[in-house]
Amino acid sequence: MLEKAKRIAVDAVANSPQYMPGFGNDFETESLLGALPQGQNSPQKCNYGLYAEQLSGSPFTAPRGTNERSWLYRIRPSVRHTRRFSNASYPFWKSAPCLDDHTLPLGQLRWNPIPAPTEKLDFLAGIRTMTAAGDVMTQVGMAAHAYVFNEDMIDDYFFNADGELLVVPQLGAMRIFTEMGIIDVEPSEICLIPRGMMFKVSRIGESPEWRGYICENYGAKFTLPDRGPIGANCLANPRDFKTPVASYEDKETPCRIHVKWCGKFYVTEIGHSPLDVVAWHGNYAPFKYDLRTFSPVGAILFDHPDPSIFTVLTAPTEESGTANVDFVIFPPRWLVAEHTFRPPWYHRNIMSEFMGLIHGQYDAKEEGFVPGGMSLHNMMLPHGPDSMGFEKASNVELKPVKLDHTMAFMFETRYPQQLTRYAAELETLQDNYLECWDGLERKFDGTPGIK
Repeated sequence: MLEKAKRIAVDAVANSPQYMPGFGNDFETESLLGALPQGQNSPQKCNYGLYAEQLSGSPFTAPRGTNERSWLYRIRPSVRHTRRFSNASYPFWKSAPCLDDHTLPLGQLRWNPIPAPTEKLDFLAGIRTMTAAGDVMTQVGMAAHAYVFNEDMIDDYFFNADGELLVVPQLGAMRIFTEMGIIDVEPSEICLIPRGMMFKVSRIGESPEWRGYICENYGAKFTLPDRGPIGANCLANPRDFKTPVASYEDKETPCRIHVKWCGKFYVTEIGHSPLDVVAWHGNYAPFKYDLRTFSPVGAILFDHPDPSIFTVLTAPTEESGTANVDFVIFPPRWLVAEHTFRPPWYHRNIMSEFMGLIHGQYDAKEEGFVPGGMSLHNMMLPHGPDSMGFEKASNVELKPVKLDHTMAFMFETRYPQQLTRYAAELETLQDNYLECWDGLERKFDGTPGIK
């Protein structure tokens, strides 16, 4: 009877994932009544014959505001989820420092979407690194990946010891089953999987492809940016972040756990699922966020603020205001500024920008930047609106206009992003990208009063 109750509890949660609201909260959740100890973390004997185990995302002595840990109550301790490791290979997944040998020189770059696979690929096998910055060994920097897959992970699981994974779907919804619970995520949503957390990925529904982007953050974990003078509201509001309730997978079949550790891959074989956490409490947990709930703030008279005003998440460095990586979006919004060039202005930047387009059209590019595509503007390389966009924005009637049906994003880092050989030789690289600025001809007239 007890076994039947366990199975009903698992099936109910798996078929309808549930979430708890809040960012950085101290959560508690159990999928079986009484599985979560009360008043202590590690009782002599846990209910249901469970094992107590702590998963730490920070040093034990980190300040309270940055101290991260969760207590897990699981069927087996994690030491039983790894046996003897063997070397494994994911040749398209690279880590910084990226020393790939290619001949593509420095420049502003743009790609169409990566090709659809002709062979069977699960989520892990479908990851393709485009850029990497910093050094994975010293836990500084990040990597920007694209992914495409067409097969579920059934008996294969993964955890990344090198950093947290920010997953940004572009086509196709998917289910990410983590140790802490189940997250369903679709295009225009994101999911963050903390460093070291086991998970597997499967497809949901029908889609021509399952495709998207990943930011692998080696540095300090993503957090919400300070709002400063904006105050307590708008941008990404904490209540819109959703953390899954406890859910577990109880199966005794041959399974494989794949690990990324210091840029290398390993695999170990076990006889059961590692997603066996029946209850947990703490603040080290995965979450999802719907980008459509971001409340933009912008200019309501003239000019417009820096794109940093659209930052959803930031991974800070020790230098205040300088990010290891920022996750920035360009969502639907009203443009109302008077006597103002409304698209992003031309600029050169100490930061390096990797952009992607989830759907719609990015307002700084009239053509060529398509959903699923990517661009790279490394530090101090000039960029901005194409010539068609410049002419349109310079001459349009400045009435209130809503930018709608669009969602672009940027992984922006203080460190230069080194190109992988895969990205440099990718067949979808646009050889003619620089031509988008060819029409920006001299308009200078020294006559006083001429505009």
